[in-house]
Amino acid sequence: MKNVFLESHNIKNQFNGFGQFNHHLIKGLYNAEISDFKITLNAKDTSALKKEFGDYYNYNKYKSLSRKPLFRIRKKYDVWHCLNQNIKVEPYHNIPYVLTVHDVNFIDEVSNDLNHETNKRFIEKLNRSSAITYISEFAKASTHKYFKVPKVPEYVIYNGNPIKALLDLSQTNIKPVTKRPYLFFIGGLTKRKNVHTLVQMLEHLPDYDLVLAGDDSDNYVKTILAKTLKQTKTNNRVHCIGKVNAEEKQYYLQHCAAFVFPSLLEGFGIPPIEAMRFGKPVFLSNLTSLPEIGGDYAFYWDNFEPKYMAEVFKKGMHTFETNKATYEKAYIERAISFNWDKAALEYAAVYRSLL
Repeated sequence: MKNVFLESHNIKNQFNGFGQFNHHLIKGLYNAEISDFKITLNAKDTSALKKEFGDYYNYNKYKSLSRKPLFRIRKKYDVWHCLNQNIKVEPYHNIPYVLTVHDVNFIDEVSNDLNHETNKRFIEKLNRSSAITYISEFAKASTHKYFKVPKVPEYVIYNGNPIKALLDLSQTNIKPVTKRPYLFFIGGLTKRKNVHTLVQMLEHLPDYDLVLAGDDSDNYVKTILAKTLKQTKTNNRVHCIGKVNAEEKQYYLQHCAAFVFPSLLEGFGIPPIEAMRFGKPVFLSNLTSLPEIGGDYAFYWDNFEPKYMAEVFKKGMHTFETNKATYEKAYIERAISFNWDKAALEYAAVYRSLL
């Protein structure tokens, strides 16, 4: 039987976007009940995957040495799927190769010199590809903007919404950090997420608090964000709650007044569609992939001047409240349309095209 190799070692970090992508794609391929080819997962903790998926998959134990050319995996698989553009693990043999591109943000964040190591590694991936998948039209367009893409089949396959079912939270003991109406953000608190602009906006929205969830270990929190909190004197209305579990995330999404996401760089942007699943109004930057993902019913900031952002928010909330049933229905329908089982079937079709 033909065998497809998924370079999926990033599944080890479930708080990371790549880890989430790997996890949900693997679950979607499992739900697809594929019988005409076998899939091998590459992971450090294969025992956890075996416990969840049994013998549906084959398993290869990831070793960090496999990133080095001399120690590349020698088994000759029929198709190799590189699940993101940053992976250093490559096949030893010249075999059919699927590359998934989430973004090329490294052009802005690392270097725009095509001779830089990061860019050269990506160019090598492009050139060995037999098919390329992108998680958004923006990811595809930006790849073509900066790189010479080989003439191979290309596909845009949208990520699914991780929130398929709403959890019963009646038995949980989650204590809210505020009793006031609040705006909610979830994601890594980094420069690219631009959350300090929300703090500046909050100064002009005295009736709201702001709850920020996500990894807060980046130096951005201690520098730009801390400075902004001090300058705006909104400290008592901004609540940084760190990483949250599934129940906590759904709780804060369920009870927020609105979801706010002023990100500067997004290959896709999963949090907005998670918020839409609860029928919540979403306010996004109009940059990169977010208009593509947010759709017609999201509200957008064209710039990040605080008073302007507050005005967009107030007008958007008025529009939402006066057309609440229509907006809630549109949000929920859009959120459900992003489906991991559907995405997995599309990836499986790409594999079959190369087998």
